[in-house]
Amino acid sequence: MNKECQKLHEILTKRRFTLATAESCTGGLLGSLLTSTPGSSKYFKLGVIAYSNKAKQILLKLPGSLIKTKGAVSREVAAKMAQNVKRLAGTDIGVGITGIAGPSGGTTQKPVGTVYIAAALKNKTICMKSQFKGGRDKIRKLSALTALKLIAETLS
Repeated sequence: MNKECQKLHEILTKRRFTLATAESCTGGLLGSLLTSTPGSSKYFKLGVIAYSNKAKQILLKLPGSLIKTKGAVSREVAAKMAQNVKRLAGTDIGVGITGIAGPSGGTTQKPVGTVYIAAALKNKTICMKSQFKGGRDKIRKLSALTALKLIAETLS
């Protein structure tokens, strides 16, 4: 078990918080890490993999206009993913991850490795941008691990 998973498990269990995830580029890896910890069913309530823009619109109720104007890989989309999955699941925390894992799909403005991770809690949403280096698997793993850290730091 990952030390970040264990740390977050202890925080969520102690504070009796619940959590839901909305993942795009990580394809469920964050949910997999969270549920690798025995007892995670106390806090992990829902994981949505919304890989396509259409899935983001249908499952997470993201406005198509937001995706069109800001791009699927943006601070605004990650934040809305986190807020809407939190609302959908009725949890204390919602997490949204969107990015470009590669090897293709990058642009000059948003190169491969660009990832936005958001955490929505109560009336506050925190979003961070990361620029990871490496291959697809490494970018996905670093994105999920960074999300664990962001949630733990936000709750600490």
